[in-house]
Amino acid sequence: MKKGRGFTLLELLVVVAIIGLLAAYVGPRYFSQIGKSETAAARAQIEALAKALDTYRLDSGHYPSSSQGLAALRERPAGEAKWSGPYLQKDVPADPWGKPYVYRTPGAKGDFDLISLGRDGAPGGSGDNTDIAY
Repeated sequence: MKKGRGFTLLELLVVVAIIGLLAAYVGPRYFSQIGKSETAAARAQIEALAKALDTYRLDSGHYPSSSQGLAALRERPAGEAKWSGPYLQKDVPADPWGKPYVYRTPGAKGDFDLISLGRDGAPGGSGDNTDIAY
C-alpha cells in the first residue's frame, strides 16, 4: 500500500500568503465600489422623486409645501382639491444610508431642493459624505 503525500508546511504558508496578497489587492477596490453604488442609488431615487414632484405640480399647479413634504406624493394633503395621486407606488424611501431626504420649497436654485446628505447625514462633506442634490 502506498502512503499519500500531503502538503508541507512551507507549501501551505505560500498558498496562504498568495491568498492574503489577493485579498489586500481586491478588498479596497471592492469596498470603494460599494460607496459608488450607494451614491448612484441616491441619484436615481432623487430623479424618481423629482419626476413625481413634477407630476404633482402638473396636477395641482404647485409643488407640495415644505411642511407637507414628500408625504404629499402618497397621501392627499388637506385642502388639495386637484390632487390625483398617489404619485409613488410605495412609501417615500430613505436614502441608501437610511436617512430621510431633505425637501424644501422654494429651493435655493429652483422651485425645490431635494437632497441626500450622504453617509454622515450632515451638510457638506466629501467622498461618501458628499451631499447629493437635485
